[in-house]
Amino acid sequence: MEKRRFDKLGIDVSLLGFGCMRFPIGEDGKIDRPLAEKMLDKAIAAGVNYIDTAYPYHDGESELFVGEALKKYPRDSYYLATKLPVWFVNTIEDVDKYFNEQLSKLQTDHFDFYLMHAMNRGSWRKMVELGTVKRLEELKAEGKIRFLGFSFHDEYSAFEEIINYRDWDFCQIQLNYMDTDDQAGMKGYKLAEEKGIPLTIMEPVKGGSLAKLSDDIMDIFGELRPGKSAASFALRYVATLPNILTVLSGMSTMDQVDDNLDTFTDFEPMTDKEYEAIDRIKEIMNSRIQNGCTGCKYCMPCPFGVDIPGNFSVWNRYHMYQNFGVVKWNWDNMVKEGKTAEACKKCGKCEQACPQHLSIREDLQKVLEDIKAAQ
Repeated sequence: MEKRRFDKLGIDVSLLGFGCMRFPIGEDGKIDRPLAEKMLDKAIAAGVNYIDTAYPYHDGESELFVGEALKKYPRDSYYLATKLPVWFVNTIEDVDKYFNEQLSKLQTDHFDFYLMHAMNRGSWRKMVELGTVKRLEELKAEGKIRFLGFSFHDEYSAFEEIINYRDWDFCQIQLNYMDTDDQAGMKGYKLAEEKGIPLTIMEPVKGGSLAKLSDDIMDIFGELRPGKSAASFALRYVATLPNILTVLSGMSTMDQVDDNLDTFTDFEPMTDKEYEAIDRIKEIMNSRIQNGCTGCKYCMPCPFGVDIPGNFSVWNRYHMYQNFGVVKWNWDNMVKEGKTAEACKKCGKCEQACPQHLSIREDLQKVLEDIKAAQ
């Protein structure tokens, strides 16, 4: 298993990290613990030593399961990461309340990597005002946190504000070959690299979107590395970057564990030819976008409850990846809430407000036709 070492941390971390938010689920909706434990055991036996969970994963069950599953291993044989649920923190006392609860659930006396979870500009400023960062620094001084960081979901300027606040031990961003300009993106990666702050990467396969691709794209991959999965190219794309500590994969099946271990055992960095192929694939997928909705929401609110940008987001992503599974969860939620194009009464108010001058009523009808055909 490929390992990465940064002088800032002084430890050897597996380049593949086990993300614990997508364990297999049983019929009762709970984690299939026997299978999930076998998956963890296999990854650890192969050299994976970075285990990443969080307070809300699996409705709070992930930390409990991980604590139970890891107790058979020596505590110094793996690096445990979890995250403070900042949305629940309203007083400084809440920091200790949730931190101690997490220590108990994970059956440990310290966390190797501890992050403020899903930071955006608003939650960050609230945490600074409450004194949360100072309290976490005190917990680190007490030996209860080895490395302090944050995970991030917002625009680049917010990332810049947070990362420049202190000398973080590490931080976590979303990055994959389709999202290089989204959120912190490659610009954020380069800033962290300049500051000497190693990164852990989430969503390298874009929530599974880059794991199952159309035949024409798989043909391109097949010419480069016959028999290798689409996910392996997505993982290698980010793992080749030098300032990456670990790439998190939320594995849900044993086949995914096997495929990821194959990718990171005797790891091979991306070649120039492969980068050129990725650029070509991005062009192909972007060419499939059906309309130019930017999500500006000038068309909202719809008097009949249609989530117009949401419908177009599902429509465009479905066509980009040609895989309904990528958007099923979003579509099903809009169906439950009555926000799909089905509710459109073709009043035209949205089109009068759209700065892109989109044919919204016509396109919403196309959304229904295409999604119904895909189901």
